[in-house]
Amino acid sequence: MALTEVKVPDIGDFKEVDVIEVLVKPGDAVREEQSLITVESDKATMEIPSPATGVVKELRVKTGDKVSQGSPILVLEAAGAVAKGPSQRAALPAPAPPRPAPAAPAAQAPPLSRPGPVLYEAAPAAGSTPHASPSVRKFARELGVDLARVKGSGPKGRVTQTDVQEFVKGIMRGAPAGPAARGGLSLDLPDWPQVDFAKFGPIEIRALSRIRKLAGGNLRRNWVGIPHVTQHDEADITELEAYRKEQAQVAEKQGFKLTLLAFLVEACANALKQFPDFNASLDRTGENLIVKKYFHIGVAVDTPEGLVVPVIRDADRKGVFDLARELAEISKRAREKKLKPDDMRGGTFSISSLGGIGGTGFTPIINAPEVAILGVSRSQVRPVFKDGAFVPRLILPLSLAYDHRVIDGAAAARFTTYLASVLSDFRRTLL
Repeated sequence: MALTEVKVPDIGDFKEVDVIEVLVKPGDAVREEQSLITVESDKATMEIPSPATGVVKELRVKTGDKVSQGSPILVLEAAGAVAKGPSQRAALPAPAPPRPAPAAPAAQAPPLSRPGPVLYEAAPAAGSTPHASPSVRKFARELGVDLARVKGSGPKGRVTQTDVQEFVKGIMRGAPAGPAARGGLSLDLPDWPQVDFAKFGPIEIRALSRIRKLAGGNLRRNWVGIPHVTQHDEADITELEAYRKEQAQVAEKQGFKLTLLAFLVEACANALKQFPDFNASLDRTGENLIVKKYFHIGVAVDTPEGLVVPVIRDADRKGVFDLARELAEISKRAREKKLKPDDMRGGTFSISSLGGIGGTGFTPIINAPEVAILGVSRSQVRPVFKDGAFVPRLILPLSLAYDHRVIDGAAAARFTTYLASVLSDFRRTLL
């Protein structure tokens, strides 16, 4: 037996591409041409195949890493004949040049990893990674589908795009699929209208950004799978805004802006400690609630490419100045496309603030597997009857969307009432 270090082959002009899937683990037996990892650039998704049959001895890459041609993937103990040397591996057919991602999820795209179909000699064992082409894996990710739950109809159990579409249709019609389909949900929807818009006037076709396409599938899954209810409330932030303005000059001297969002993150962390069911997730069976003892708050950031939700970790352990500084840094990285995958993982609760734009209320879509999200609209000065007279007060609209399987209306009302009281008198966060 010979040990061989398997490296990324020639993948064209792409460098520093993201590893989005690691398809094997130490101890796995792999066959020649079996996919080892999936990488994704801003234009294409590719699978990197094994150059030989053998056993994986050591992984040298993980999800979220960036790789280029020549980057080590793993160490393979070749079975039977001595593994191919570097010169022999170089003679293997190189992956086909990456092709642009499809403009819409429903478009059929050819496999991007190698010329022609990638065939396997055995069906996947129970619990193993399902066989599917890169285009099918991308299609499934956009729809939020776990390929391990899809039965493949292709050769040797390979999952096709049609299999993914039928799986989604089954869920929409009420087929069992974990928490999202519990309760017998049945939506017998007609086909999407096919319209030739050019018949009615001039049109322009613009491809959706990669972020919007990836988010679209998740949003559809979350909206269909979670019974949303929205609790609307208001917070009097007159004193809080006065205090923020006083401290803003101190923050500016330290090189960052002290925004209302930093106070919202602090207040939410405080409220989540008081109402732990809002800092929880349903397990895959939908029968158990996983209550988290940490408070990682996601904050929606509007970028030219679409909405992203980086996470502020351990928000309950940080002061308002620390939160403001971190929010400024992570928002800047989001707009410059420098967020890492870990920056957007592990959230327990999310905030979507439209206060800088406008609006009086909205229903934010819950970011599964979380069970609640806070929407914030623009504050307005309004007359409020206080101490026998109408006085001008700064009122902040709050919109709390929650998963009604976990949270009932009374609990949601208590949460927003408590949150409003914290924002109205920020000294509560010190208690």
